[in-house]
Amino acid sequence: MKYTLQELAEHTGGQVAGDPQTVIERVATLTRASSGTISFLTSATYRQYLANTSASAVILRQADASHCPVNALIVDNPHAAYARVASLLHPPVTPPVGIHPSAVVEASATVPESVSIGANCYVGADVRLGEAVSIGAGCVIETGVHIGSHSRLAANVTVLHECQIGQQAVIHPGVVIGGDGFGQANDQGVWLKIPQIGRVIIGDDVEIGANTAIDRGAIEDTVIGDNVKLDNLIQVAHNVHIGAHTVVAASAAIAGSAHIGNHCTIAGMVGIAGHIEIADNVTITAMSMVSHSIREPGIYSSGTTLEPNKLWRKNAVRFKQLDEMARRIKTLESRQGK
Repeated sequence: MKYTLQELAEHTGGQVAGDPQTVIERVATLTRASSGTISFLTSATYRQYLANTSASAVILRQADASHCPVNALIVDNPHAAYARVASLLHPPVTPPVGIHPSAVVEASATVPESVSIGANCYVGADVRLGEAVSIGAGCVIETGVHIGSHSRLAANVTVLHECQIGQQAVIHPGVVIGGDGFGQANDQGVWLKIPQIGRVIIGDDVEIGANTAIDRGAIEDTVIGDNVKLDNLIQVAHNVHIGAHTVVAASAAIAGSAHIGNHCTIAGMVGIAGHIEIADNVTITAMSMVSHSIREPGIYSSGTTLEPNKLWRKNAVRFKQLDEMARRIKTLESRQGK
């Protein structure tokens, strides 16, 4: 795809500094850019690379414009503008419309002519697909599933019975939506499976990374709000609610019935206990364990940072002594009348 810098400015709401008729064909980093590419600058840390860039243009803020030796696209938010420009220059590959001969589509399924269904797919009874839905090779779409228009499922995605996916979703390979939640009842030492009869309801403009699993609700539904972005290898247990515009990074695990608010950021390998609530606008840093509800917005962390093993072992011993040390300090303070 090719666009002039002026066309990109109109697309992003930015202003051109330089030649507006410069033709842009692709995106590149500041250090690897060449003629016909556009790069971006979001942090002063990378300003050192700006002076020697070979890009035809750079997306940046007004404050950085005087440092730019080439054409510039000046915007308030370079990262967001880059996302829009990259999407325009590098659109996703559109699979051919139609149903592959090896796919099995039940007669009661609703499949518009604009839909693409790849090789070795199964589309079950009473499935309803919206316009321009793309189903990649090897996908299984079970009975009663609804998928909104312009959603794209990559290869080997499984969507189990009665689950719903909104419009413009992007589901990456290996995702499982609607598997049974981990519901077990103990009867004198023997575990009895509890039927999981809820669904998974996914909103619009949601992206789900490779090999992520979202369990169906035990009785009520598991709900993923609009514009939620989930990374790879995430576990979302039964009856979890994730609010709109929240992002969750790789390998996080969210236990059953946890409620996460809107506009939250959950970093990689965070563990969230079940039956707790997290307020809107909360950020949880990497590898934190969330064992209780968070009522106020803000940034939260847990765990210890990396240390040389000898020092870490010494500190681990001290952690075990904290309770006794606290009692001793309290005793000393009481003796001194504090």
